Amino acid sequence: MRRILVTGGAGFIGSNFVRHLLSQKGFRVRVVDKLTYAGNLNNFPKDLWKNPRFEFVRGDIRKRDVVRPSLRGVDAVVNFAAETFIDRSIVDTNPFVMTDFLGTYILLDEFRRRPCDRFVQISTCEIYGSARKVPMDENHPIMPQSPYSATKAGADRLCYSYFETYGLPIVVLRPFNQYGPNQHPEKVIPFYFTQALLGRPLFVYGSGRNTRDWTYVLDFCEAVQRMLDADENKVIGQVFNVGSGREKNVLQIARAVLRYLGKPEKLVQHIKDRPGHVRRLVCDTKKTRRLLGWQAKTGFDEGLNLTLDWYMKHQQWWKNVMRRKSYRDFYRQWYEKIMASQ
Repeated sequence: MRRILVTGGAGFIGSNFVRHLLSQKGFRVRVVDKLTYAGNLNNFPKDLWKNPRFEFVRGDIRKRDVVRPSLRGVDAVVNFAAETFIDRSIVDTNPFVMTDFLGTYILLDEFRRRPCDRFVQISTCEIYGSARKVPMDENHPIMPQSPYSATKAGADRLCYSYFETYGLPIVVLRPFNQYGPNQHPEKVIPFYFTQALLGRPLFVYGSGRNTRDWTYVLDFCEAVQRMLDADENKVIGQVFNVGSGREKNVLQIARAVLRYLGKPEKLVQHIKDRPGHVRRLVCDTKKTRRLLGWQAKTGFDEGLNLTLDWYMKHQQWWKNVMRRKSYRDFYRQWYEKIMASQ
């Protein structure tokens, strides 16, 4: 029985990964999550709480007295813990510096004192900035364009330094854009779904032609497990891009959501572009296919329908999130300010 510590495991990708591991018999999972606005205990179904192979610890990875005992007895660490919404990082950078960089440092430093078989850092493709070549491989220049991506870039390279300096068994995954069940409704696909369903505008930055490489979250969970299972001689100390190699622009996504709901295209509302907006991200998938034997299985249209079906069936889940003060305050602060300046 392998024992996995998952930090940030109550968030979108983390909770999907926890459910993925516990659907199999060979894993015990300890989740550590601070439960910020993006963490949600409702991401875990009721029967999961009765599973003796699941343990939840409410705690902050910036605190050594939380991290130290959490590392005891585990075989591997997967660090999802992070502030992730670019728009919020523009408004207030401090939480991103404190969690994404400082939190990763504390986790690494305690891991150095109590190492186990593997430490998997979940980084982000956003650290590359706009594509300078397509597709983007792991040697693409790192040119972060937002405070969020800059703090993740710092954590990414800090992880590598702990491999080089201390010889720790660390690997870095750089996922491209994720979507799927349980994603916070501030992110673009659930945001467009909820806005359209409620008859509200779908805000599109600039022309809407900026593209992203989209990966269905359950495919990504499989990639993370492949990393845990991989031969250490093939992966330790390395970086892996994880994406589908297929790109869609924001305007295409907005229109697809409207078609799904039978809503008029007039709900699309173009607003001024976001500061530091990345123009294009497309993943080179060769390395993950060669060394992990992994590639994305779910096509975008299929994954989008699965995602939108989930949001349609789980309306109480996202309505509860949208009632929270953190969501309502940011919506007013960000979008109403943008609209006022149009």
